Amino acid sequence: MPINDFKAIATFAKAVELGSMRQAALAQGVTPQAASQAIAQLEQHLGVRLLHRTTRSLALTEEGQRFLEHTQPALAALDRALASARESKDEIAGPLRIVGPKSSFAAILMPLLDEFCREHPGIQPDVQLDDGIGNWVLDRVDVGFRIGASPGEGVIGRQLFPIQMIVCAAPSYLKAYGTPSTLDELAAHRCSVFRHSATGKVAPWYLTVDGKLEHRHLSPAFATNDAELELQAVLAGQVMGQLASYSAAPHIRAGQLEPVLLKHMSAHIGLHVYYGSRAAQPKRVRAFLDLALSRLHNCSDYVLADKELVQFGSRSKRSSRVR
Repeated sequence: MPINDFKAIATFAKAVELGSMRQAALAQGVTPQAASQAIAQLEQHLGVRLLHRTTRSLALTEEGQRFLEHTQPALAALDRALASARESKDEIAGPLRIVGPKSSFAAILMPLLDEFCREHPGIQPDVQLDDGIGNWVLDRVDVGFRIGASPGEGVIGRQLFPIQMIVCAAPSYLKAYGTPSTLDELAAHRCSVFRHSATGKVAPWYLTVDGKLEHRHLSPAFATNDAELELQAVLAGQVMGQLASYSAAPHIRAGQLEPVLLKHMSAHIGLHVYYGSRAAQPKRVRAFLDLALSRLHNCSDYVLADKELVQFGSRSKRSSRVR
């Protein structure tokens, strides 16, 4: 049924309830002329007269009485639905649909969800981790996280932190195979590469050379489409890898990994959060966005500071000389 018909029926019911066309118009936020015209058009559409009306009063016809009895339950249900929708807009409860990259993102997302759900037990997270990019509107996504470019038009994006791509290896690997001092020496090393799940393509290493970003394809000793497995292979000393800072930083700080070739580190991408217009978002979505921004924006846990880069670079050089 067209929305104008709903408005006309609601105006009709309100006029009967208040006993006045003028009062019904005020309640509906329209002029008396518009209210009268809406009911007249409804009567014309139905082919029956619903009201006897004079300048001072109105009364139901027999047809109007039957029509009112049949429409009142539906109008009441509609009022309840509208009230429920308005209340849910300001309620921090209900489903929260989140998408994000599959590659090593769970360790970043889960602390956020844990904190948010403990504070708001009525939240029901629905999380889809996928390195592909879908249609956010059709998938009814509330909040999305992506590495790199925006997933589509009509979506607001904000970078949370830059991602440093760091060449690193376990101390056991460097003890066995030595530490490369130039990019050309990588050809003699066992290197890992990442294969994109969505495309099947092998990603090159992204390196900074003379201030410019360079893509270098390496002959892999280890290839995988799972970033966590690649991290574990590097930690085990099987290979040297180029790892994202959000995965590598904790292990570098703990001494489990050594960064090498730091002057060639790149930081050309970042982790972004995406969402629709904040003005139209339910309160639960706005609250989660606020938490994500407060916890992740320029978060030092996932990025090595300049002072640390200098420190770890010096540590790597000392270790190299010892070997």
